[in-house]
Amino acid sequence: MSYNIADLVEHAIDLMPDRVALVGDGREVTYAQLEERANKLAHYLLEHGVQPGDKVGIYSRNTVEAVEAMVAVFKARAVMINVNFRYVENELQYIFENSDMVALIHERRYSERVAAVRPKTPQLKTVIVVDDDTTGTIATAADSVEYEAALAASAGERDFGERSPDDVFMLYTGGTTGLPKGVMWRQEDWWRVLGGGINFITGEPIDDEWTQSKTGHGSGAQMVRFPIPPMIHGGSQTAVFHSLFDGGKAVMVPEFSGHGVWQAIDRHKINLIFITGDAMARPMLDALIEGNPETNAPYDLSSLYVMASSAALFSPALKDQFVELLPNRLISDSIGSSETGFGGLSIVAKGVNHTGGPRVKIDASTSVLDEAGNPVQPGSGVVGLLARSGHIPLGYYKDEAKTAATFKEFNGIRYAIPGDFARVEEDGAVTMLGRGSVSINSGGEKIYPEEVEGALKTHPEIFDALVVGVEDERWGQRVVAVVQCRGGNRPTLAELRPILIKEIAPYKLPRSLWFVDEIKRSPAGKPDYRWAKAHTDSCAADEHAEASSK
Repeated sequence: MSYNIADLVEHAIDLMPDRVALVGDGREVTYAQLEERANKLAHYLLEHGVQPGDKVGIYSRNTVEAVEAMVAVFKARAVMINVNFRYVENELQYIFENSDMVALIHERRYSERVAAVRPKTPQLKTVIVVDDDTTGTIATAADSVEYEAALAASAGERDFGERSPDDVFMLYTGGTTGLPKGVMWRQEDWWRVLGGGINFITGEPIDDEWTQSKTGHGSGAQMVRFPIPPMIHGGSQTAVFHSLFDGGKAVMVPEFSGHGVWQAIDRHKINLIFITGDAMARPMLDALIEGNPETNAPYDLSSLYVMASSAALFSPALKDQFVELLPNRLISDSIGSSETGFGGLSIVAKGVNHTGGPRVKIDASTSVLDEAGNPVQPGSGVVGLLARSGHIPLGYYKDEAKTAATFKEFNGIRYAIPGDFARVEEDGAVTMLGRGSVSINSGGEKIYPEEVEGALKTHPEIFDALVVGVEDERWGQRVVAVVQCRGGNRPTLAELRPILIKEIAPYKLPRSLWFVDEIKRSPAGKPDYRWAKAHTDSCAADEHAEASSK
């Protein structure tokens, strides 16, 4: 048996070729059409030098072509690299080089950034450009090829040979120093944890690779899923592939808006939506209360029966309002990370209050360990680290030191321990207390202070800076900076912005500044983030930015 992502998709294709697999931009793609188009793209990549195990980047918003490209990469036994579409040029260059990327598929809107980085990344030989609503307005490099032309030049047959469950699924995520790192999963392990290879309720493994496709085919009904976060996130990738494995339909929408979500549900009769906490939930709630501006009537949400949140804070107050406005629906909040996959789940119920962070029921492969690697006893009050055993990643790509720090063995068991502190309550539920590092979670995006601090200190007037996260009603956290200047001149956020966006993506920019005479550091020069956070909590900011979109 080959528990391989491409094989699992092909099982559904073979059983349900005439079903609609993908919906987006006014078009529908059946499983048979997905098969032909993905086969053609896979053949094009192979014909242009991509070998099994080579890295192929996908630089796109949520589009039908992005999903076609992902399937094609897996069919060719290459390794998909998720490229954050918010990256600026130096961030793009890093991920192109660090991943050893040899081919890239990108939307036309990103052509100028790609063209700027190409001369510095000679190993990137093949670039394929997907038309979008900027078609004809942005020039592409002379050696790039149009997506549809690449498909037209290739065969649509499935003749790729045998694949392996050891083929790699890689997900790039932020590193504690601000540099992205590639988490490497065996495809079977990823499928077991996230793709439906284990029953989420019973914990029992599936022993037949055809089970999902046969179940989807036999049920007669088709689940319609809407992964709302960008496909650069593992959660949305998981939602799409889970849909493809069981013959479901996935709705792809490139841009997020509160009203846009409910309009899509109304239009496509969506059954399940996946969001990332308050950053999406708050504008969705406002839009739901306002009703459909196109009809001046409430939205028709009769098809919706599951709302699942993960990867970011989903505030109890918002949960209560959704429970009230969406009665008789299942609303869930789950935990996990790129290094552990799914870790635990809570079902939202109105009026359930508790102190601390999110509280979830962990699955059988997840535990909370103390410093010695022993399980924390329920109700002991001991704070430990969330850990997962069993089907876990191989490690980080080209980073043995970080692999050793995150993937550890205790008592003969290998664990993934990404650094999330947690406490086990008397009833066995786990309360999440936050990442042990100083990362900032803003709307589901992980932002690391050192990267922002480095960008800040490119300004000639800034001598030193510490960056922390403060609470934000919509985004969960927003980025702020405590700054020490060289003299009396204090740059404003408006003055900093054109400098910072050359170094970091706009969503990482500080939204407020606190100016101090001296930054507090340890004698060894290490930053004192507790001091910085206490300062932001006790003092008013010297400057506040206007609210801005992500």
